Amino acid sequence: MSSLQYYVGASLDGYIATPDDDLAWLLQFDGFEGGKESYDSFMEGVGCIVMGGETYRWLLAHEPGKWPYPNMPCWIFTHHEGTVPKDADITFAHGDVRTFVADLKADAEGKNVWVVGGGNLAAQFADAGLLDELIVSVIPLILGDGKPVLPLRKPTPPLELVSSAALGRGVMELRYRFSH
Repeated sequence: MSSLQYYVGASLDGYIATPDDDLAWLLQFDGFEGGKESYDSFMEGVGCIVMGGETYRWLLAHEPGKWPYPNMPCWIFTHHEGTVPKDADITFAHGDVRTFVADLKADAEGKNVWVVGGGNLAAQFADAGLLDELIVSVIPLILGDGKPVLPLRKPTPPLELVSSAALGRGVMELRYRFSH
């Protein structure tokens, strides 16, 4: 059965990007020992990706001419449809995330749905009680300000810690399950 998973990197103080969406602090950890293996293992279980328009536009700007998820169904929640990169299987959507969950899971074909990037879309799924897991790689630095991991409208019930692992370079991966 498909799960909706929010897999994300965050600073020690809980931010996923600086206030101006700079990710240089995170990108300096690309390819660190243990990180690539964790990502590859996670991706083996992913059958569909969903992201917000800001994340989509960031990827297009920072990966020009190269779509990082070729031939994988990707849903982009945005009010501004854009160009579709070569080899990309993109569906643009807008509205209440609850109306799209069955379609996302159908596209995942029994695998998981990865909620990518910015916390706003992940928070919509969480607020609707649809987010099953939060997998966060805690990066050992402090940003001081920025975009929070999950900007929810209200606190969650306690999450269940499923696993924790030291990945290298001081990065800790924490896997939590939401109770519904």
